[in-house]
Amino acid sequence: MAQAQLSIDLAAIRANWRALADLSTGEAAAVVKADGYGLGVDRVAPALAAQGARRFFVALAEEGTALRRILGPGPDISILGGHMAGDADQIRDARLTPMLNSIDQMLRHVEALPGHPFGIQLDSGMNRLGMEPSEWSALRDIALAQKPRLVMSHLACADDPDHGMNAFQLRSFREMTDGIDAPRSLAATGGILLGPEYHFDVTRPGIGLYGGMPYRDALPVATLALPVIQIRDVSPGEAVGYGNGWVARVPTKVATVSAGYADGIHRALAAKGWLWSGNARCKILGRVSMDLVTADVTHLPQIPDTLDLLGPNQRIDTVADAIGTIGYEVLTGLGNRYARVYSGG
Repeated sequence: MAQAQLSIDLAAIRANWRALADLSTGEAAAVVKADGYGLGVDRVAPALAAQGARRFFVALAEEGTALRRILGPGPDISILGGHMAGDADQIRDARLTPMLNSIDQMLRHVEALPGHPFGIQLDSGMNRLGMEPSEWSALRDIALAQKPRLVMSHLACADDPDHGMNAFQLRSFREMTDGIDAPRSLAATGGILLGPEYHFDVTRPGIGLYGGMPYRDALPVATLALPVIQIRDVSPGEAVGYGNGWVARVPTKVATVSAGYADGIHRALAAKGWLWSGNARCKILGRVSMDLVTADVTHLPQIPDTLDLLGPNQRIDTVADAIGTIGYEVLTGLGNRYARVYSGG
């Protein structure tokens, strides 16, 4: 195999959605923004729709338009970024539901597309997107009279169940929405795991669908196999990689694999990263370069054809921990040079 291979298990994605849907007290949607978290929305979204998802969330109108072409006329497609200037034609033609985040967006929407469906996003304390309580208070009666499809907010600290921000945002969201005649949504993956009081009418599982934390019971979804293209024996005192980033102290057998930071393998992995051959882990040596990574295979009984960055022994959050980031970034950063192979579809 001359090309690195990214294998994506659609059956695992469907199973993760089903499990999170079963935990939800209301309807479970599916978040498929950023090209299905980097795994290919053209394959991920139809698999989720076949499993029963009828409401999808993306970030931008352009993503929504592409998703409408993929899924057809049935499902509801909501735009988390709301109604931006220049979006009206796409929102109308693709029958998208913008989650309006401000008074300005509300005015833009009702002027450009009177009668077109919309939702509302409220800021319950994250200070990122959504109407602040004062804005909502001024607009609430007018907005609710137009029957929004959904009123939602987003939790800032749901991946930490003991964080006081969770209860604060729950109270804030309830204060802004209790008694309204519209479906409500507060919980993404982490919020689902906080329990039923966070679920309301619609939950929005995202990273949990793709095997990421904080959903510890998620099935792994992605395997990334990197082809070994050269083996060399490095003597003590010899260096490997740019800048002489690693110097051998003992005789070492070094494998060079075909992938690098152009493929989303972060340079910081050079310090703490591992590749895997079956159940044996192989230390990354030297720097991660644009197209190549080197690893110690001295201890392996035979030279493998590939070494895995992602697989059953090393999931996205393990890689993320090694480079000081989160699983979301690992997934969405995967490059476009991998041969993508789908199973369970």
